[in-house]
Amino acid sequence: MGQGFRLKRFAIGIVMVAIAIGCSWNGLNLAFAESSTDVYFGTEGTPQGPAAPTPHETVYPRIGSLDSRLLVWFVTQQHTYFGGFVLALPLFCALLEFLGLVTKKPALALRYDGLARDLAKVAVLALSVTALIGSVMLTMFITLYPSFMTYMGGTFKGFMPVYAAVFLGETLLLIVYYYGWNRMTDRGMKWIHAAIGILTNIVGTLLLVMVNAWSAFMMAPAGVDAQGRFLGNAWHLLHSALWNPLNVHRFLADIMSGGAVVLAYACYRFFTSKTDEERAYFDWVGYVFLFVTVCALIPMPIAGYWLMKSVFVFRQTMGVTMMGGLLTWLFVVQALLIGVLFLGINYYLWQSMARINGGERYQPYYQFLLGVLMLALFIWLTPHTLLMSGSEVKAMGGAQHPVVGNYGVMSAKNGAVNILILVTALSFLYYRRANRTMTISWVRTGNMLITVLYVVGALNVIWLSVYGFYLPAKIRVGLSFPQAFTTLTVIVAGIIINRLMLRRSTVRGAIQWGKIPVRGMVGLFGLAASFSWVMGLMGYIRSSGRLSWHVSEVMADVSPWAFTPDLQFATKMVTLNMVVFWTAVFALFWMCQRGQQPVMDEEFREKQVPLLAPVPSQET
Repeated sequence: MGQGFRLKRFAIGIVMVAIAIGCSWNGLNLAFAESSTDVYFGTEGTPQGPAAPTPHETVYPRIGSLDSRLLVWFVTQQHTYFGGFVLALPLFCALLEFLGLVTKKPALALRYDGLARDLAKVAVLALSVTALIGSVMLTMFITLYPSFMTYMGGTFKGFMPVYAAVFLGETLLLIVYYYGWNRMTDRGMKWIHAAIGILTNIVGTLLLVMVNAWSAFMMAPAGVDAQGRFLGNAWHLLHSALWNPLNVHRFLADIMSGGAVVLAYACYRFFTSKTDEERAYFDWVGYVFLFVTVCALIPMPIAGYWLMKSVFVFRQTMGVTMMGGLLTWLFVVQALLIGVLFLGINYYLWQSMARINGGERYQPYYQFLLGVLMLALFIWLTPHTLLMSGSEVKAMGGAQHPVVGNYGVMSAKNGAVNILILVTALSFLYYRRANRTMTISWVRTGNMLITVLYVVGALNVIWLSVYGFYLPAKIRVGLSFPQAFTTLTVIVAGIIINRLMLRRSTVRGAIQWGKIPVRGMVGLFGLAASFSWVMGLMGYIRSSGRLSWHVSEVMADVSPWAFTPDLQFATKMVTLNMVVFWTAVFALFWMCQRGQQPVMDEEFREKQVPLLAPVPSQET
């Protein structure tokens, strides 16, 4: 018995020693893990996720002679296009439904509600296409990039159930929103239906910011240590240096992209309409969605500057690569497209004067505004560096031109794009006044106030641009905020003063919808194509800033055939993506409209509302 007791004591001792050794080992591991530091926030944490794959694990196979990156690029861009489309359409629907509820014009309310219902039907079908493309994209990532997906899935595994729940919630809400349209027609139920639409957009926006967390992490990782291991702070993992600016930038981009597709559809139906009634209706649809799209375009340069400033804050080398190195000329192309957008918007507004009695009064101002637009565009397009051969660089003594290199800096470009925005806002004020005669007693004072407001605002923007030439680059970037604040103040104050001046004004004549010149609608179609093209190009620039990294400075791409496409290759790929996307979208519109007439031919006639009833400019 004594021997058995001694054996038991010996066994217990062995167990205790093992436990002590295990605790000591775990303590050592814990102590070692606690010494790990967040690569961005600099905080300490305990590793809880997988380390980034080693370089030999990131050499991925090719599919014959085709680089798998091209397939992933194509499918991912299509998913991004359709995802933005699905995000934007419910937002448009909720906005149109709300406008229909608050307006006191029965004909206008019916138009808003009918258009919103038609777009909701397209959104439901587009959601199915987005889910299908997303499944293909996920399969391609798992098959072609297994170690990358294992690492990203392990790092973000805590968010996967939330993402699935949010996606399911967005799907169910959108289905309920569409199929409840005809069942919730009473006034009280209509407000409940509108609330469902608002909730759908809130969930959709949440889905967008969760998806952006992956993109932001790949460009500017946070919440992990130098080995790529997750340190347990979920907020740090989400809240990387680029997450907030990327959320704003992509939200505006999705609105622009979705609005552009509706613009193109309105133009298509305008040109193929067989009656004046249809032509008038789709002319009105094009005007409404141009206004919505411009509301997203105006803050887009400001959001872009915020994003690029955040890139420079994270890594200056990445910012230099994107704006002053390998990707510089892609930004020049992007600047050209944005300039075309602003010129096209102003051109459409001035062509729209043809459908308004009294619009000819403002034609003399067009030449002056066009001159200012072109001057600002030339400054906006001036490159900081030029495309030169090695011998030309040697002969010039450096990469920067002695003249162009001084003026192609962001200080000048910030001022130019803000002037473009101010001139566009001024054109809109003229358009609002075109068929109105003001009757207030302070017309002269109001006009002088608007003039002083725009002149002082423009001078302040120009002065800040000139002042930026005398500041270091890292300080000069900060001038974009006061310039943007000045522009926003001038636009908002100008719209408020102009609206007050138009109160109790007399109408010279109804807006003749459908009477816009054909060249105006052609310009609108060109705008729609430019919107989609520039979104694809900017997505490529943002992703290429990582160069040879899957996750910047954490997970390298060492495949021997890896390369960063040049300007020619990138533009061809973006164009291919845009053409395929538009073809698919027009197929969706065709399927949704097949066997149906526009809402005006059914509901307007049932309620005996005149189809060509003018839509008051104050309400559109």
